[in-house]
Amino acid sequence: MKTIRVVAALIVDPRDPTRFLVQQRLPNKSRANLWEFPGGKVEPGETDEAALARECHEELAVELAVGRRLWSNNHAYDDLIVQLELFAADIRKGEPQPLGAQALRFCTPKEMQALPFCEADLPLLESLVAGTVPTR
Repeated sequence: MKTIRVVAALIVDPRDPTRFLVQQRLPNKSRANLWEFPGGKVEPGETDEAALARECHEELAVELAVGRRLWSNNHAYDDLIVQLELFAADIRKGEPQPLGAQALRFCTPKEMQALPFCEADLPLLESLVAGTVPTR
């Protein structure tokens, strides 16, 4: 089974530090219409941090400052294994635009639990709600 490395950003709402940016996947993609944290696949030869900055530039039209790794997990879907790495990140330039998603929203972890999230993100949501993942 194919394994991919995926990086995601925990971006804090500048107006409310209890809320984080999430995006809804496009309807024509795998795991269509599900919610996830911004980010994407790491390309060969790319560092996790460089991949996250690139993906957020392409999908959100923002310049990102990538901080430390906060959380990681492996998840097996029917068609692939995802190695998910979550990083603290701050927007240095730009306002997030849904270029690679159908919707963006800042939510608290509790609010996120009401959204249909990708399976690979569910353990992360549980950890955020429980307060066991640092948010900076």
